[in-house]
Amino acid sequence: MVARAHEKISNARQDFLHKLSRKLVNKSQVIVCENLNIKGMVRNHKLAKAINDCGWGMFLNFLEYKCQKEGKVFFQIDRFFPSSKTCNNCLNVVDSLPLDIRTWDCPSCNTKGIDRDINAAKNCRDEGIRILFSSGTGETAKGRNVRQRRGRKSTVVAVADEFGSQHSTR
Repeated sequence: MVARAHEKISNARQDFLHKLSRKLVNKSQVIVCENLNIKGMVRNHKLAKAINDCGWGMFLNFLEYKCQKEGKVFFQIDRFFPSSKTCNNCLNVVDSLPLDIRTWDCPSCNTKGIDRDINAAKNCRDEGIRILFSSGTGETAKGRNVRQRRGRKSTVVAVADEFGSQHSTR
């Protein structure tokens, strides 16, 4: 009886994840995810049940194979990319940002109330666009804040300027 209940919950979870991944793949040409250390996060006894319950790893697997099947682009941003700690407006990286702080203020550009999750999503999007431009497949990607204003120096700025000038003349 208990096994049937667990099987029903597992099937419902898989059904939801299949439907959600199909919807995302149908709506998108490119899907960028953050490569999170899920096994390490599960070691935190306060978060383990919630992380296992939502099935992040399974969801990423579904997204990846459906993108490959449809010929769409799927890639993951490096887990050490500071997506939560980087201000999306000025690209300033905060030294330390504990998990209990959900919103923060940027000391560089004075942006108030930056939500760490929304900020991380924007930074992952921008990093994904930057990677697409650097790989040569960025002509179909449209976005903002592609250029790095601070931090590591890259040749991507020249490539982004080249693509930008081509698009503006067409």
